[in-house]
Amino acid sequence: MKKTVIDAHNLTRIYDEKTIPVYALNGVHLHIEEGEFTAIKGPSGSGKTTLLNMIGGLDSPTGGWVEINGTNITGLKGGALIDFRLHNIGFVFQSYNLIPVLTAWENIEFILLLQKRPATERRKRVNELLAQVGLNDKARKRPAELSGGQQQRVAVARALAPKPQFILADEPTANLDSVSASNLLDIMDKLNKEENITFIFSTHDQRVIDRARRVITLEDGKIVADTAPASIVHETTGEK
Repeated sequence: MKKTVIDAHNLTRIYDEKTIPVYALNGVHLHIEEGEFTAIKGPSGSGKTTLLNMIGGLDSPTGGWVEINGTNITGLKGGALIDFRLHNIGFVFQSYNLIPVLTAWENIEFILLLQKRPATERRKRVNELLAQVGLNDKARKRPAELSGGQQQRVAVARALAPKPQFILADEPTANLDSVSASNLLDIMDKLNKEENITFIFSTHDQRVIDRARRVITLEDGKIVADTAPASIVHETTGEK
């Protein structure tokens, strides 16, 4: 039996409650198991980013709760929530969010420094991750010296550095050309299949949706579909 990584129950997020309430999320139930490669899609304003922010503890629900590996993060506050995110959740953002004055190597190491990991462990882990994302030769380059695709690969390596429970990727290919997006997805797909790393994407990008092994569709803050793409069903069942 696979381990449950994320269990979200009746998630609701209402904005402007004192005027006209806007439901960014409206009673969402979501169950994610270890090793999933899941895409959350939907039109702008459907609640995709809000849902990821709730799962990642970056925003608090108006109602409902989120459990990560058995811990109810909805009840965590301040430093306890920050510490939990630091050790359990990896984030990849559309805009990369790398620290411009740090090299690729230092950007990846930064999370491990926050975790107070020993220098020998940090060095080994960063070198290992640079190899996994194919950037050994770019270790001493700063973000401005890297292409968009290379910056996003650094962001993926940084997210993986603390060995989190899962990776949340919010529109990770939106700013990338087709070749860079394909290369990035190849890396993520390999990490998922070979190391059982759990990825949850928020995306408009059909390239991401086509790679996903589960696709969740949001509309008006509600899940309206939760399916495996036909190509994945055929692959796993042997149907043509």
